[in-house]
Amino acid sequence: MAAFAFCALLLAATPARAEFTVCNQTLDVVNVALGEEIDGLFQTDGWWTVGANRCVNVIRDELTDRYVYIYATDVFGNAILKGETEMCIDRRRFTIRGIKDCWQRGHIAARFREVDTLQQARWTMFLTGSGP
Repeated sequence: MAAFAFCALLLAATPARAEFTVCNQTLDVVNVALGEEIDGLFQTDGWWTVGANRCVNVIRDELTDRYVYIYATDVFGNAILKGETEMCIDRRRFTIRGIKDCWQRGHIAARFREVDTLQQARWTMFLTGSGP
């Protein structure tokens, strides 16, 4: 599978309630986990399955924080979108409060990509099959 890159763009005509959307512009299914700060503590949630050339709304409220964190894998669990911020994930659906000591708490540590939403209320992120 080709390395994945991403491009995040603000869409002026974003439908109501689609405040942070991930669009998969590849020919493969991807699984997405999300990290964000909620009430002063980081939380990760997963998984959203995004079919080829499909979009999924992962945050349905207007964005209140400038940064959102994304981790994506292929259907075999291999990371296709990596970043620098270590947060916790699990193999099955999850909501995990806190990002420290993942292994000690029975979770998996993964490196999430930080997405700067430029303090916009709505944002769409595109996963593509080209680039580094």
